[in-house]
Amino acid sequence: MRVDLIIFDCDGVIADSEVLSAEVLIDQLAQLGLAITMQDVRRDFLGRSFPTVAATIRARFARILPPDFEATYRSRLLDRFATDLTATPGIAPVLDGLAGRPVCVATSSSPPRVARTLQVLGLDERFGPHVFTASQVAHGKPAPDLFLFAAAQMGCAPAHALVIEDSLPGLQAARAAGMRVLHYAGGAHLAGMPAPDGAESFVDWTAFPDLLSRIEEGASA
Repeated sequence: MRVDLIIFDCDGVIADSEVLSAEVLIDQLAQLGLAITMQDVRRDFLGRSFPTVAATIRARFARILPPDFEATYRSRLLDRFATDLTATPGIAPVLDGLAGRPVCVATSSSPPRVARTLQVLGLDERFGPHVFTASQVAHGKPAPDLFLFAAAQMGCAPAHALVIEDSLPGLQAARAAGMRVLHYAGGAHLAGMPAPDGAESFVDWTAFPDLLSRIEEGASA
């Protein structure tokens, strides 16, 4: 079955940003006397929106976060992005090779964060207005809402969409939306980690064209 739309997650798929995000969050919580680890971030926060992350932190530590916690986190993170953010290795040639095929971004990140991310990476014009965030739907990942919304905006039936995700909530959301999905594990935050939930996983973008061909030929799902 042909693929009429490729939906990319942003953080950890297009942008190798998850380690930076985790470092900023870990440091900011440490200043409040709250300790979390990179393993905690991978297990509980990867692929989820910041309001969900904040709610999890409040519940775990039975603490009310400062009113400016989110704004401070976002500001510090964008400062890190300006100096340290890179694309995942090899994504640019893949996007170039998809010229003429519809693509979009669907992310749990806030609109300002994803806009700044794509700008820093020089990809804002590549995706143009075809960038969708969890702020536009009622329920974020692992609910299917965001991917269904993105596909509808792009005029694509869910069965003809392919999602590229790095997180378990993202994989679950794509499947719940009735879309095919691949797990990208080439980001620094997933080094040495197994693919979650039995997903077909790849770590090198040079493998993607062959995987896409196999999917369209019905040899992969």
